[in-house]
Amino acid sequence: MPVSRQAVYDKLRSTELGICAALVRDSADQVAPLIRTLQATRAPLVPGYRTRVLDGNYLSATQRRLRVHRDSWAAPLPGKVLAIYDPQLDLVTDVFLTPDGHANERELIPQVVPHIGANDLWIADRNFCTLGFLSALHEADAGFVIRQHGALEGALRGERRALGRCETGQGYEQEVEFRHLDRTLRVRRVTVVLDQPTRDGDTEIHVLTNVPSDAADGCRVAALYLKRWLIENRFYELAMTLNCEPDTLAYPPAALFAFCLGLLASNAVALLKGAVRSAHGAEAVSELSSYYLTEEIRTTWVGMNIALPGPLWEPLGAMPLESFAELLRAIAARVDPKRYRKAKRGPKNPPPTKKPYQNGGHVSTHRLLQKRKR
Repeated sequence: MPVSRQAVYDKLRSTELGICAALVRDSADQVAPLIRTLQATRAPLVPGYRTRVLDGNYLSATQRRLRVHRDSWAAPLPGKVLAIYDPQLDLVTDVFLTPDGHANERELIPQVVPHIGANDLWIADRNFCTLGFLSALHEADAGFVIRQHGALEGALRGERRALGRCETGQGYEQEVEFRHLDRTLRVRRVTVVLDQPTRDGDTEIHVLTNVPSDAADGCRVAALYLKRWLIENRFYELAMTLNCEPDTLAYPPAALFAFCLGLLASNAVALLKGAVRSAHGAEAVSELSSYYLTEEIRTTWVGMNIALPGPLWEPLGAMPLESFAELLRAIAARVDPKRYRKAKRGPKNPPPTKKPYQNGGHVSTHRLLQKRKR
């Protein structure tokens, strides 16, 4: 690159957040038609609805490389990302960014509202349960499955009906009314008395939905709420396999740009999985390891870029959609999915009880191993 290294760093730290978000949005816009042409979309979670999973992610703390960090032990947070995930296409379709690591996810909700479409089904955790957001979804003829926030109180209506056994506990359903801007919003409230408390100690959860009961009964609504972990899994794969949160990028725009590049790469991996799904079936894809796939790309790319320089790839950009999809399917048919199968670990045993902690203590691993052999 015919520029100085300092110029690259200066550009990274001043990258516009709109450009970062556009990278992710454009990648999804280009990949989605290919996945549909490959007939590799997943079955909808609720027939007739296009599911959207909404969640936020705090970027990991960076190194204290900036002068403003030098006099503090506090971990520097470079920003926060709010993402929309489409489980049918396995794509992150939109992101909303803030450089403020202490920002609340709710501050970004107004940016999400214009992206609501009719017949969407939005799944989100309780932090997104605001009257403004619920009303915006309802008025746009979109469905929602969102856990009720403790601060959002409504008036219960009708009798509480027992649903029987749900996936994580005993289910109940009752209608609830909310008032917002002189309007009444009446929705279903599904309560699950949990078999095991949550990590926050909650023994029951309440899930609000405006989806009709003939489209999803109460236990189905409770199961749909659990699908919010789909986007959590995507965030985990980003951090573990795509190195999208390098701790050396201390300036927030640079860190957010790197994370969005990771999201772009994950959408490309989703296209690869779509091609494999088209050629080998959904079961083969469920066993694929994202780590092995990305490692294959990482180790092969350098040599392939030498053997096949840039100009040789240009004709692919001009190929018709159907021809390109058929090429991807033909290449995927030659892939052996067993090479990239997930490694499954056995059951995790509880750790043994440790001795009381002593600051500065150390042991000789060699002596401990020798002692164990006796």
